[in-house]
Amino acid sequence: MKSFVVSHLVIWTIFCGGIFCSRPASVNIGAVFTFDSVIGRAAKVAMKMAIDDVNADPRVLNGTHLNLIMKDAACSVFLGAIGAFQALEEGIVAMVGPQSSSIAHMVSQIADALHVPLVSYGATDPTLSSLQFPYFFRTIQSDLEQMIAVADLIEFNEWKEVIAVYLDDDYGRNGMSALRDELENRRLKIAHKLPLSIQFDPNEITTLLNQSKLFGPRVYVVHINLDPKLRFFNIANKLKMMTKDYVWLVTDWLFATLDSFSTVNQTSLSVLQGVVGFRQHIPDSRKKRGFVSKWRNAHKGMPNGSLNAYGYYAYDTIWAVARSIDRFIRLHNNITFVVNHENKPSHTQGNDLQLDKLKILASGSDLGSILLQSNFTGVSGRVQFNSNRNIISGGYDVININQSAMTTVGYWSNCSGFSVIPAENLKTKKCKRLTQDHKLGNITWPGGGTERPRGWVIADNGRPLRIGVPRRASFVEFVTVKDHQILGYCIDVFNKTLEFIPYDVPYRFIPVGNGKSNPSYDELVKNVADSVYDAVVGDIAIVTNRTQYVDFSQPYATTGLVIVAPVDNARSNAWVFLQPFTADMWCATAASFVMIGVVIWILEHRVNDDFRGPPKRQLVTAFMFSLSTLFKTNQERTVSSLSKMVMIVWLFLLMVITASYTASLTSILTVEQLSSPITGIDSLIASNWPIGYQVGSFAYSYLTDSLYISKSRLVQLGSPEEYAKALKKGPSNGGVAAIIDELPYVELFLSKETGFGIIGQPFTKSSWGFAFQKESPLALDMSTAILKLAESGELQKIHDKWLCKMGCSEKTTSNSKPDQLHLISFWGLYLSCGVVTLASLLVFLLRAIRQYARFKRREKDIAVASSSEPSKTSSHCSQVLLNFFNFIDEKEEAIKKMFTQCDNPEPQVR
Repeated sequence: MKSFVVSHLVIWTIFCGGIFCSRPASVNIGAVFTFDSVIGRAAKVAMKMAIDDVNADPRVLNGTHLNLIMKDAACSVFLGAIGAFQALEEGIVAMVGPQSSSIAHMVSQIADALHVPLVSYGATDPTLSSLQFPYFFRTIQSDLEQMIAVADLIEFNEWKEVIAVYLDDDYGRNGMSALRDELENRRLKIAHKLPLSIQFDPNEITTLLNQSKLFGPRVYVVHINLDPKLRFFNIANKLKMMTKDYVWLVTDWLFATLDSFSTVNQTSLSVLQGVVGFRQHIPDSRKKRGFVSKWRNAHKGMPNGSLNAYGYYAYDTIWAVARSIDRFIRLHNNITFVVNHENKPSHTQGNDLQLDKLKILASGSDLGSILLQSNFTGVSGRVQFNSNRNIISGGYDVININQSAMTTVGYWSNCSGFSVIPAENLKTKKCKRLTQDHKLGNITWPGGGTERPRGWVIADNGRPLRIGVPRRASFVEFVTVKDHQILGYCIDVFNKTLEFIPYDVPYRFIPVGNGKSNPSYDELVKNVADSVYDAVVGDIAIVTNRTQYVDFSQPYATTGLVIVAPVDNARSNAWVFLQPFTADMWCATAASFVMIGVVIWILEHRVNDDFRGPPKRQLVTAFMFSLSTLFKTNQERTVSSLSKMVMIVWLFLLMVITASYTASLTSILTVEQLSSPITGIDSLIASNWPIGYQVGSFAYSYLTDSLYISKSRLVQLGSPEEYAKALKKGPSNGGVAAIIDELPYVELFLSKETGFGIIGQPFTKSSWGFAFQKESPLALDMSTAILKLAESGELQKIHDKWLCKMGCSEKTTSNSKPDQLHLISFWGLYLSCGVVTLASLLVFLLRAIRQYARFKRREKDIAVASSSEPSKTSSHCSQVLLNFFNFIDEKEEAIKKMFTQCDNPEPQVR
């Protein structure tokens, strides 16, 4: 009995376990998309193929049949939502699609409410990845990735502004928003936006494109829906906008369209000549080739159903969902739904949707987590999601249409940027996106040219650029109006700069001012910001407050504020000849003359009769000889070799010193010495003297706002004549103590007036440039042209033509006194001369001591020979020195005669 009960329990346990562990016989998934569309036709075939392959593979779902319930959205958000509800009523565990970003926004909210994962192969709107839609997954790359690629391409080609053409829906607006953010990160911008309605009205497109001709940028980024009839570019071609001045960049919509064309329709590519864009990169693989082969067999007899990238992604989407459901069933053993009473509608009568039958997928979040962990290789490449539930980017192909053919000119990935090799084939796997490493193949642009377009032209609005020019009343050499012609230094620089710009710039000058007083330059620059003028050409200083609302070109002249004041000529005094040398230099030079006289006398005294005689004569001879070397008129000749060696070094030293003295004295007598009670800007600020400034100059605002000088002290002056008159009057007679103005004006003023000079150095640094409206590409081109103008030497020639008519002299400043010559500049020469002199004296002294010792030894030998008793000699040092000096005082011939007598003594007479 007991065994019977046990056996029955075992059988019951196995039976119940089989019931509760059994897998469902079938699982439903839904697909909401537009059947009759370029994307839908390819996706429909691809999804059916995927369903067949999944059901035929015993490794997936293990016998559970996968059913696909398809609903047509018909390009309508409303119908798409209805289709989603209808699919959910049939108990689907996941939904595939939709292809439209607008429909995806609606369906995502429905799927989130029922905890059903929604996996899209075509909705690319970046905002779908937000936290608002936790059940939304995407097996195609987000437009955020694509817009990074577009921004990289714009930066790579050095374009600064673009015109955005986009569909005015969630897909278009959010895509352009992503592009705007990426461009701003690179300090680029979308200059103009051309939104198109979803009806895609040809008249609307024509109107918008015609309006864009009035803009300067010529780089268009087109982000619209798939356009099988190429209506957009046909209109652009009719409007003559597919020429060399235009650049057309397109997102992946175009190449998905072209991939869907039949061979016959490829002839229409001629209208797309020069277009550059991106296509989703799908690596070549065995799986991909096998899929293409099977797809072609399934596609036979079906028109307008050519395979595009969306077909690959739709196929892999079904597989990702199937694999996830398989793991979910293994984990939970079954699939269950529960009723959510909170969301149950109160009235359902007459409602075909039967909303009360909608149920929540139990553990739907677990299915989402499993789906997020997907990691396999599909026909489109690696299928793996990131934390934002987007497929990890596989990059894009960069396609160029040339001569009715699509040419791949490179590849882009978010990791390596642009390259001519696909990212999966790059040798290095390290992620680096250095701009200098980006590479693309040769691109043919609209019009057939291969040279990269500028991407900007002068606006085609039927009028030339309006360029404001200050009508100066003073310093007309810079800019003036004469006989209805605008002339001057600044005008010539501008006209010459235009020759270095590789395109025509139509313009007309508009004089500003009455010609009786200088206009306000601050107001003139503000008029550019207010679009009264397109640019301002003239002596416009580049200062901080002006750069806030206009862009300046590269400076073409360097300026700075300086002080000009009356100066007094310091008359030369009677002792000016002493100024070239400092006191220590004079002392060293005088000591050198004394030393040379003494040394030459010592070396020549024993061998030269000119240096012998009475002591007075010898003293005079020695010093006259030394001084006469200055004039090279020595009456006495040198005989000793040592003297000649000393004289060679001394004469070289004397030559250098004489030449330096002459040059310094010439400079002192030539350079005008100036004096003024004003020593610089600090002393001028500390005083209470009135200060003059030029009308219209930025000097007024600088003095009041930066240096805090009282406005009551500032006197406006309008011409060089008023400058001279005010300075001559002085502060005590109703004039000014000094004038503060920019250096070019002051130099021109000083070239015509005397008695004035620049005090100190410029106390500000500024430059002149041409002012343009903010973000004007012409400012950059003008800057490059100004650099070329300066390098060619033309800029200096224009300067000399206008500002050096009376000769360009050096600037006159109050600290123009030349530096004196110091001993330290010649210490090497003095040292060399001293070493040679001391060496000569040492040789002479050693030679004399040797002779004296020899003489005393001979004298001692003679004394011993003539007497049997040794002679007594004095041993006092003073006597020895006296005898030595007496010995060397003798002439050299006398010494030699004494040695001869010692060698041949006379016999004694007995």
